[in-house]
Amino acid sequence: MDIEQFRKAGYQAIDRICEHFYALQEKPVMSQVKPGYLSQLVPATPPEKGEDFQIIADDFQRCIMPGITHWTHPSFFAYFPTANSFEGILGDLYASSVSTPGFNWVASPAATELESIVLDWAACLLGLSSVFKNTSRVGGGVIQTTASDSVLTAVVAARSLYQRNHPDVPLESLVIYTTTQTHSLGAKAGLILGIKVKALEVKLEDQLCLRGEDLEKALEKDTNAGLRPFILIATVGTTSSGAIDDIPEIGEVVKSYPDLWIHIDAAWAGCAFAAPELREKLYVKEINETAHSICVNFHKWGLVNFACSVLWVRDRQNLIEALDITPAFLRTKEGDSGVVTDYRNWHLSLGRRFRSLKLWFVLRSYGVEGFRNRIRRSIKLNEGFVELIKQSPNLTLVTEPSLALTVFRLAPKSHLDSQSSYSLAQLNELNKAYHASLASRSDIMLTQTNINGIFCIRLAVGSPFTEEKHIQQAYNVLEEEAKSALQLWKQGHAANSEAQV
Repeated sequence: MDIEQFRKAGYQAIDRICEHFYALQEKPVMSQVKPGYLSQLVPATPPEKGEDFQIIADDFQRCIMPGITHWTHPSFFAYFPTANSFEGILGDLYASSVSTPGFNWVASPAATELESIVLDWAACLLGLSSVFKNTSRVGGGVIQTTASDSVLTAVVAARSLYQRNHPDVPLESLVIYTTTQTHSLGAKAGLILGIKVKALEVKLEDQLCLRGEDLEKALEKDTNAGLRPFILIATVGTTSSGAIDDIPEIGEVVKSYPDLWIHIDAAWAGCAFAAPELREKLYVKEINETAHSICVNFHKWGLVNFACSVLWVRDRQNLIEALDITPAFLRTKEGDSGVVTDYRNWHLSLGRRFRSLKLWFVLRSYGVEGFRNRIRRSIKLNEGFVELIKQSPNLTLVTEPSLALTVFRLAPKSHLDSQSSYSLAQLNELNKAYHASLASRSDIMLTQTNINGIFCIRLAVGSPFTEEKHIQQAYNVLEEEAKSALQLWKQGHAANSEAQV
């Protein structure tokens, strides 16, 4: 393909992308293909001779698009918000055109310097302390791939710091603290590094947050048993329920445990720091005072296309001490002098994409106010959904709504079908059947969770295309399927009773 052929193919690609977004609402939310579908459409071996690109582009439409679940669909309410913006798409396109691996400053000065600048912009946007800015020359931010990479990097740095300060403590004594609501990234970090992971139990009556008292009890018990907790992965906005750990109480406890690294996983909820009226609820002040590291995924609620997970650290030297391996062929006079940042020493991999470009495009295009309004709009839509749930005869909240996330279940409120008529096991079975019926639909997508033994359904608002009408449509679908599930449940219950007689 020469330049002019690329120009023609590029025009067509943009046209088709635009057509995709124009028709998005008419498409099924969930892909309707069956496992293994693509092997029936794509040969098992590559072609011996190159193919005309038009055929390849057409096969993207024919083979790939049917297997896409549309995360930006206005009726996609599963998992977590996923960012997508035309500015982000163009940022990815421009970044791909310059093809820079960015492992040191010399490899691409612009990639390194823009990342330092734009992450300071992002820190300002979110109200983070100046100590987390790259201009502090003490702390700073770095773009990782996902929150899992961010937490793994933080754990490696925390382990290295602890072992430098306590060289006589054996590795098998080290413990990673999470909670029973922490994302699986904590357990995976322990699995990868061969370190014990202890999930501290959180209670529904505490809104599933980690309280200082429970942390202190665990620390006392484990240290007395010879274990050495060295990092706590605290969460602001858990994936399962949106729970927010009690950072003020945690901060008080860790004053007596200065070796405990506090990592804040604010992967999806951290973008809400941008709204000043939410910062007190989200403990931004206490995070600034307590956290050693913070993760926010701009590719979730922050309008930046996947992947763009930002990790800020209070002390960059802790990353560099743990991760700096510089063979002769990577040495440069700029790096040796310390006047530039070599981001390869701030994460696990060597090469890295030019991700800051799309974040720069998005923040410039939306501005601080536009970004904040995007967050506020999602929350307002979720508040409308919560009001519908409160008025529903069949659906009830399981936890307090968190920002743009609501956790609920099917549990009839009427006198004849009061919740007391059902045991927890029966309600769980009823809700599993209810969720299965919802999952079989193509016009909406929600996900399930289990909160302290309660089977629940989650609705997360986040698509930039979701409007009030889509929230109402979602509620209508939920009520329709709830009635069907209850009717089938009653029929099955009656049949069982007759059989017992």
